[in-house]
Amino acid sequence: MAVTSKDLRNNPRLSGRPLTVVPRVGVNSVMYLITGLLALLAIYAVMGNVVGWGRERLDDLRYGTTRTFHARAVVGHGDNPAAPSHFIAMNLNRQVVVIYMPGGDSTQTRVITGPYLFGAGEDKTPVLLDFADLNNDGALDMLVKVKNEAIVYLNRNGQFEPISPEDRAQLMMSR
Repeated sequence: MAVTSKDLRNNPRLSGRPLTVVPRVGVNSVMYLITGLLALLAIYAVMGNVVGWGRERLDDLRYGTTRTFHARAVVGHGDNPAAPSHFIAMNLNRQVVVIYMPGGDSTQTRVITGPYLFGAGEDKTPVLLDFADLNNDGALDMLVKVKNEAIVYLNRNGQFEPISPEDRAQLMMSR
């Protein structure tokens, strides 16, 4: 049996001197970090899909599968507050269509054909209506809203007409 000796005076644990710990970044720490980042990326992708699916279901409940929006307004086409005009805005296979019945009279039904919607999923985009007097002539004009755009139809001569470039320039100058 061999006997070995060790100098215990230079041992920091036994000599009372504080230990200096040098942090080491090992391969395991980097792998945990990468795994955590990949997990966050996967959660983000899944949540994006879930939110998109939920938004589409909410639009299905709100507007139906053929995106349809109803509104009533007194626009001066044979209507009055007791019998306002009824408007139906639809996204019919990517074609914007507005059907309106002046004074709620279905025998006087009129159809306004709007733009065709391009792009993936545009057949599910809701079409909304708003009414405001844009040209200050006392008659409510119709705004057809699709996504972040508004298509203006001016109320003239008992019907809604698409805005002309001259009208657009005049409206821009008055604002």
